[in-house]
Amino acid sequence: MKRFFGCPLRAAAVSAAAVLFAAGAVAGPMFSRDLRTTAGVSEYHDVPMTDGTPLATDVYLPDAGGGPWPVILLRNTYTRNMNLNRYVNDGYAAVVQAPRGLHGSGGEAHAFYYDGWREGLTDGADTVAWVKKQPWCNGKIATTGESALAMVQMLMAPVTRDVAAQYIYLTPANFYFEVVYPGGAFRKNLVEGWLTLLGQYDVAAVYRGHPVYDDFWSYYNVVARAKDITAPAVFMGGWYDIFQPGTVDAFISRETEGGEGARGKNYLVMGWRTHNNDSSPDYQLPSRDPAVSSGDIANRLFSHYLKGDEKALDGIPKVQYYVMGDDRDPNAPGNEWRTAETWPPFPTEEAAFHLAPDGLLSRDAVPPAGSLEFTFDPKNPVPTLGGANLLPNLKAGPYDQRKVSSRPDILKFATPVLEAPVETVGRLRVTLYVSSDAPDTDFTAKLVDVFPDGDGREINVLDGIRRVKTRDGYDKVTPPLTGPGQVVRLDIDLWNTAWVFNKGHRIAVHISSSNYPKFDVNPNTGADHPEPGAELRKAQNRVHFGGDTPSALWLPVKKS
Repeated sequence: MKRFFGCPLRAAAVSAAAVLFAAGAVAGPMFSRDLRTTAGVSEYHDVPMTDGTPLATDVYLPDAGGGPWPVILLRNTYTRNMNLNRYVNDGYAAVVQAPRGLHGSGGEAHAFYYDGWREGLTDGADTVAWVKKQPWCNGKIATTGESALAMVQMLMAPVTRDVAAQYIYLTPANFYFEVVYPGGAFRKNLVEGWLTLLGQYDVAAVYRGHPVYDDFWSYYNVVARAKDITAPAVFMGGWYDIFQPGTVDAFISRETEGGEGARGKNYLVMGWRTHNNDSSPDYQLPSRDPAVSSGDIANRLFSHYLKGDEKALDGIPKVQYYVMGDDRDPNAPGNEWRTAETWPPFPTEEAAFHLAPDGLLSRDAVPPAGSLEFTFDPKNPVPTLGGANLLPNLKAGPYDQRKVSSRPDILKFATPVLEAPVETVGRLRVTLYVSSDAPDTDFTAKLVDVFPDGDGREINVLDGIRRVKTRDGYDKVTPPLTGPGQVVRLDIDLWNTAWVFNKGHRIAVHISSSNYPKFDVNPNTGADHPEPGAELRKAQNRVHFGGDTPSALWLPVKKS
């Protein structure tokens, strides 16, 4: 079943969502305020927030009577009409609430604006405080949910001490870098498409008004508030998920820097999945191991912290992660679940693969200086093919890049055929030394596994982008480039992976200047968000390598 930002959608709803996305329509109210006659709700409340705004809140109580009970809280952007029997039947009271302006709640809808720690706008923490005061609550509260439902959990965590545990899956931890402006480039398809589905397209305009990391974004940076978080959590993500680095960073920050009660008590599960658990015809992993159930770990976390089961968490590894690899060689390393007690799972060091003449990636010494140039035409951008995408108009996950990689505006660098497998686990990056005749432009990097002759697939592992004007930091705009003689350094974050490049394969990097519509197209004029019909100019973009400009791919490998 497809999921859009955490909400399971039936086939009809998926079709309706697709129509809304295509037409740019505004979604209207989906449900009546009081669901007690239709959804098995025990109580309905208009819960007042600090500023008096009432939020529609449904309470589900166990039929057996008794109580008070521990409580599971969900705050759902998509619906209040949820089947929460699995919690109620397990002896929990369950509470579901619609955020402001949605599904019967008062106020104005503005995605996630009210859910964190803005002064006087702390809806998540306000709701937890209300729940704790109710006669059916025994004082033990947990939160759960994926994607949008996980985002509100993340944002409430630093501003309440009354949450005992959280199950957080498929979520960002820093909205600027992981949702809206990765590498300083506007994440067009995700931001505009999803907000259109919510009927909040105007919020995209708010985001466009903050192209640098300013105070606005500090209210969406949960990693920076890790020391204020006291709830342990189970974090679940996927290597091709749209918020992949947020899941990893949230685990690391809470595990190592969290407040009392959270630090050292968290769990991480990373599978190969996309956000919607999409499949790809180009790459299909063998089923060697049964899938790890993060939900089972969460149930045990709740049993421990809400019901006092001291043995519930016995024997659970802190980290469980899937290692990907050659999907057609039954003897290939990888393609299996592994366990660890930390992330990264072992000490790593960065191995440099230098861009070199003749399209080589070299692990040897820095090669002699050289450069390659291509023309970037914003009217003819490189189309997005696979990767960390969400909406149905873009393929998500691993795809054969040969469908696009022969374009003249893509520079391809690859190692010789590998004589032994190369395993990389952790966060990857590319360093480029570049120049352009435009005042501003973008550079993209895509990590690719090139399969042996006879197969020949070029499977995307990770990709990233960097806007040149952010080269000296994301909190300011760097002066425009002065001309093709100015060479500058760019660091491109590729996010994380766990991947084995098999013997007989080649490791490749594809360099270009666009990945559309995943990211907006840079007009090469210095404008961030040009109006329709504004100037779009071609750019002569050059990548320098070797000598004093050692452009390279950096792979984290196990420290020898």
